[in-house]
Amino acid sequence: MPHTQILYSDEIFDSLVMSQQTLQGRQYEGCEFRKCSFIEVRLDGCKFIDCRFIECRLIAVKPPNSRFTGVKFINSQVVGMDWTLAEAIEELEFCGCKINYSNFKLLTIPGIRIEKCEAKEAAFIEADLSGGVFTGTDFENSRFFKTNLAGADFRGAKNYAISAYHNNLKGARFSLPEAMNLLYGMEVVID
Repeated sequence: MPHTQILYSDEIFDSLVMSQQTLQGRQYEGCEFRKCSFIEVRLDGCKFIDCRFIECRLIAVKPPNSRFTGVKFINSQVVGMDWTLAEAIEELEFCGCKINYSNFKLLTIPGIRIEKCEAKEAAFIEADLSGGVFTGTDFENSRFFKTNLAGADFRGAKNYAISAYHNNLKGARFSLPEAMNLLYGMEVVID
């Protein structure tokens, strides 16, 4: 029996708290979530279109079959989220967020923005993040392998270990001194 889609349009959700619950078949268009907390919540078949999450906490959220289009996370914690479960992701932005332990493996999200964030232990393996903006972000222990980073902007980013042999870096921008990390795995000696 098909479930009915519940639509929310241009609404503001303030200080909403959910833990270990399931939201199913919800569609949010132009909505704003402020200081909300979603802990181990399952977003099953939901759609988020042009939504903003401001100072929110999304911890270990699972988004199976959900769609994210034009979604912005601002000064939020989006920790341990497995984005690979989503049905579709377009125009995703994180600004001033913690996205530690998140999984973006095999995803195609050209133009993604991860600015002034903490992205520790995140997986970007075999993802297409071409044209992405990663300025000012800390990528400590994050994994990049066979990742398309063509035209990406890493200026001001730090603690990344990106092999020039195993990733597409054509036209990507980096800044010193962190750009020295690009020599990682090249077996060169610098005096």
